[in-house]
Amino acid sequence: MTPSPPVLRVKNLSVSFDATEVVSQVSFTIEPGECLALVGESGSGKSVSARSLIGLAGTGSRVHAETLELAGRDVKDLSQRSWRKLRGKQVGFILQDALTSLDPLRKIGKEIDDALRLHTRLSPGARAAKVIDLLTSVGLDDPVRRAGQLSGELSGGMRQRALIASAIALDPALVIADEPTTALDATIAAQVMELLAGLRATGSGMLLISHDLAAVAKVADSIAVMQGGRIVETGPAEQILGNPQHPYTRALLAAVPAGKPRFTPLSPATQPAEPMVSARPTVSAAAEPVLRARSLSRSFQIPGAAGFHAVQNVDFTLFEGETLGMVGESGSGKTTTARMALGLLEPDSGSVELFGEPWSQVPEAQRRTRRPGLGAIYQDPLSSFDPRMSVGALLADALSLGATRNPRQHRERITELLGLVGLETGLISRNPATLSGGQRQRLAIARALAPQPRVLICDEPVSALDVSIQAQVLDLLDDLQQRLGLSYLFITHDLSVVRHMSDEVLVMRGGQVVESGRTESVFTDPQHSYTRLLLAAAPGIAAGH
Repeated sequence: MTPSPPVLRVKNLSVSFDATEVVSQVSFTIEPGECLALVGESGSGKSVSARSLIGLAGTGSRVHAETLELAGRDVKDLSQRSWRKLRGKQVGFILQDALTSLDPLRKIGKEIDDALRLHTRLSPGARAAKVIDLLTSVGLDDPVRRAGQLSGELSGGMRQRALIASAIALDPALVIADEPTTALDATIAAQVMELLAGLRATGSGMLLISHDLAAVAKVADSIAVMQGGRIVETGPAEQILGNPQHPYTRALLAAVPAGKPRFTPLSPATQPAEPMVSARPTVSAAAEPVLRARSLSRSFQIPGAAGFHAVQNVDFTLFEGETLGMVGESGSGKTTTARMALGLLEPDSGSVELFGEPWSQVPEAQRRTRRPGLGAIYQDPLSSFDPRMSVGALLADALSLGATRNPRQHRERITELLGLVGLETGLISRNPATLSGGQRQRLAIARALAPQPRVLICDEPVSALDVSIQAQVLDLLDDLQQRLGLSYLFITHDLSVVRHMSDEVLVMRGGQVVESGRTESVFTDPQHSYTRLLLAAAPGIAAGH
């Protein structure tokens, strides 16, 4: 029998925009039923490479390749008209943000039916039956009902499954998945990855694009690591994950917090001059908490429906110099709890105490003088910055909340704050929009530190960052905690991050705390079935290979 040709063969692919080459001499091959993971950080050239393979490099691009074959066909010089005939039929494309990839005004069934209508001769009835079969195959419950819903009526995981159903509708030779799980919770992400892994059994080849080596560990047969538009290392997944040869690959693996003990530096770029301590003594039972919640509950009214119980009877205690991790999926009540802890939302019942005094359900005038003692760091710092303010102006505005008001002292303190978080003073006049993601998060930390707080509430502070930038920010938070004696309430859906950062942890589900305790105890001997489910779903290098 004649062997099947590779699903995709790429040799010396280069892509330029104007005079700037963003992808250089990229080569790889994907066989039928094989998954190749293209891994690298933002700006490494992953997504541009993938889009170039299917004629979607973008306006103003120049694409050149010595070889570019799809299922044995030379596609180097295809017109856009020819590409439109191939996309969907020969190549399925799964994007990161299913909400923007699906038409919000069309029903899911119609979205999936498009590929069938354009590329097959099936009757409307046969196409409708095929849509239901596809939705069933990707694990959507009640597929008939889901087919009649709009994308906005589905959860993130459901939308991503619908997008996968659309991508595989015509049994394409190649499926390209570009960061397909970045916006999803751990258990949903694990389900989507398992679904993608199953597609290989149909004979489809897969190009899986990610910035996270841990996320692809269970799916990829081979891995190509990109840096600066070039592939710096490629090979079987076991080899890349177990014995990486290139310094960049080793740095990416070292930056993954999974399995790294508390206070172990993740990034050489942020290691302090003096080594971090590896552990800290357990807090004395007589120690005073800096932040305490007692039986917090909060409901919200939904028009035309019963009230929604966002938080129910939540208790926690945060001690000086410690980190309390709060983990759970979207909708578990983490952010609502954080807003009550910050005094931005009043509980329906229960109370919050800050430094041993009432903090919730007291007039804001009584809280105002104590607000500098409590700061916050958010997931998307740019949206929390005034776009009209420079870096220096943002920090000066934050300093006005504290005791230091002299302009000269402000200038000195701004310089000190920038140095504290590893930013250059030359950034003072810059607009935050011109900074990188890592620089913006460091600025957010500097702003939070400006009033000299004792407690910081960190709400998903690294979830939007590449793995090496995430590592630098986590190291920075560890270093600041040890130097300044800060206490953190650290909220995340990432179990590897919360395990690395926390002394104690709360696991939330449906607005309730289902498990709590010292972090290592919870992770090594979980008592609740939901905690065990979360731990099983969490990606990990060791678990994958």
